[in-house]
Amino acid sequence: MQTLPSTQEVTPKNRVLFASLIGTTIEFFDFYIYATAAVLVFPILFFPADDPAAATLQSLATFAIAFFARPLGSAVFGHYGDKLGRKATLVVALLTMGLSTVAIGLLPTYALIGVWAPLLLALCRFGQGLGLGGEWGGAVLLATENAPPGQRAWYGMFPQLGAPIGFILSTSLFLLLTSLLSSEDFMSWGWRIPFLASSLLVLVGLYVRLRITETPAFLAAKEKQEAVGVPLVKVFKDHKAAMLAGTLIAISAFVIFYLMTVFTLSWGTSQLGYSREEFLKFQLFGVVFFALAIPVSAYCADRFGWPVTMRWVAIIIILFGASFSVLFGSGHIAGVLATLALGFTCMGLTYGPLGTLLSDLFPTHVRYTGSSLAFNLAGILGASIAPFTATWLATHWGLMAVGAYIALAGALGLLGLNSRAVRYARGD
Repeated sequence: MQTLPSTQEVTPKNRVLFASLIGTTIEFFDFYIYATAAVLVFPILFFPADDPAAATLQSLATFAIAFFARPLGSAVFGHYGDKLGRKATLVVALLTMGLSTVAIGLLPTYALIGVWAPLLLALCRFGQGLGLGGEWGGAVLLATENAPPGQRAWYGMFPQLGAPIGFILSTSLFLLLTSLLSSEDFMSWGWRIPFLASSLLVLVGLYVRLRITETPAFLAAKEKQEAVGVPLVKVFKDHKAAMLAGTLIAISAFVIFYLMTVFTLSWGTSQLGYSREEFLKFQLFGVVFFALAIPVSAYCADRFGWPVTMRWVAIIIILFGASFSVLFGSGHIAGVLATLALGFTCMGLTYGPLGTLLSDLFPTHVRYTGSSLAFNLAGILGASIAPFTATWLATHWGLMAVGAYIALAGALGLLGLNSRAVRYARGD
């Protein structure tokens, strides 16, 4: 184990964990307010109104843009994170995401500038994806590279908790606005408030992150002069198997989450007859299970190892897929709540150890780039097309096909967990 020079200041562990948590909370808050608006607001205000179904699909297409931007963010921010350090890179990633989100809140609508409205919306969405592509990997490394022995998964779950917390904050704010404002006021200007409010959260995140020091693992690698010229090239040259395994394992987390949020909200408010406010409350109920499952899976990963834990989680996801159409298709409140509770529990179980798992697959000098790329490539395959694909499957083949889609994601995770790269990373 590497020791640090006595002159190196060490950030208190509580500050490290809070810095990893607050950053991802802000990032996911920004990301989720877009996801909610992509269903409830943007189809009406940013696209032609003559075909509502086409407008919804076009809005979901802009939602997908961020997932294609995220690998680029991983490559750019990962490059500097592996060469210059985790701290400065995390600050810039947070600013990129935050400024893009605030800009969305200032955009004119289709009624004012026509086709430029969706084009500018897509550009800002690209900026969101770029920032989040660099944020997640750095936040995970900030936590795991400061973790004591035997607690890497526990430390690594703190940035993961930012996902349910960010969702709860964003959804609660939308619910508050829709309860206080008339539909006309909400659609006229109220929807902008969450995007503009992000600026306050970004200031908090910047303050916290500017007060942390570099991680011990990065400093040790720097002392040994392990840095490589272009980390991205090194990852694809020497760590292709780890990249593939990590991507396969992470896909199910993206598929489940964006089906439980974007798809169920769209289907529940259109086909099942629930109001927007009702279904957002249902989702808040489900996200509580998401938050509770994260520490459970992190504890199990430290106790039994993440390969064993994640294999069982993949099996649970497959079983959930098999029950999806029966529960959600019933349309009854009990069935809908059970779907959301089970789905978000699966999400929390797979998400809790995921950051630690992906960081374990790569050596320190390419860890930021490698783990971020695997995570965000999974975002392209698992999330970018998930709402669109699920909507198409449900429309043409019924909800049973959506359940099969979920089960397939779980099966891909099992495939990745049984790869040689995982066995090598665990020393098997």
